[in-house]
Amino acid sequence: MTAAQKSTALRTSNIGKDDIPLSSDDVFSHVYQAILDRRLPPGTKLREVPLAELFGVTRGTIRKAFTQLANQKVIDLIPNRGASVAYPTVEESRDLFAARRTIESAIVEQLTSRVTKSQIRELNAMVKRENAAYDKGDTREALKLSVDFHRVLATMAGNSVYADFLEQLVTRTPLVVLAYRDPAQATACANQDHQDLVTAIAAGDSVRAINTMRCHLCNLEGQLDLKNSTPSSELAAIFGLNAVSHRNAKRNLQ
Repeated sequence: MTAAQKSTALRTSNIGKDDIPLSSDDVFSHVYQAILDRRLPPGTKLREVPLAELFGVTRGTIRKAFTQLANQKVIDLIPNRGASVAYPTVEESRDLFAARRTIESAIVEQLTSRVTKSQIRELNAMVKRENAAYDKGDTREALKLSVDFHRVLATMAGNSVYADFLEQLVTRTPLVVLAYRDPAQATACANQDHQDLVTAIAAGDSVRAINTMRCHLCNLEGQLDLKNSTPSSELAAIFGLNAVSHRNAKRNLQ
């Protein structure tokens, strides 16, 4: 199984069936993916009871999942106020993109020196799938594929520390995008940038690959309006689930 296929399998794993008890890891994965997919906006309150009913688990399971999410810095746990999806400040948002430029420049530099022909084929196939998703107007799928592309680059580079750092940064990036996206901008990775990256890596041109990656991330940051944010959500709609018990299907969980 390729790195891209593993990531896709994680996304499409079927959790939340009525007849399968969920663990805190399952709940963590579901919320984590909702944040990564940009379905769970910054500032959203995450209340234990509605989530426990939604997933058919105990409040203790929800609390364990919250702890895991807080460790990943994607939710805030505040005494006497509960949990909410992290809302990054402007300074944190800028720091995040600066960190991504540093880490991902190192990733593509390392990958350029060791990439294989089969890896180039895999990267080209990913870019084609991303293009196809945009052509069909499937923005959510295209954005997922874009995130996968950056993750796979890190995996292929072979440095587990870089990959771990990038995973945290990639997970937090949607929070920044949701908090500060400019309605006039598409706020998406430029697919041509991804193709240019693959071309530079395949040619063994590390300088070009680094410059392309840095410009790519600068362009993404430049699409943000660091003045506006309007977080709002309804948990059941975000997760695309009815409550595990159908009697909760129409309840407003906010």
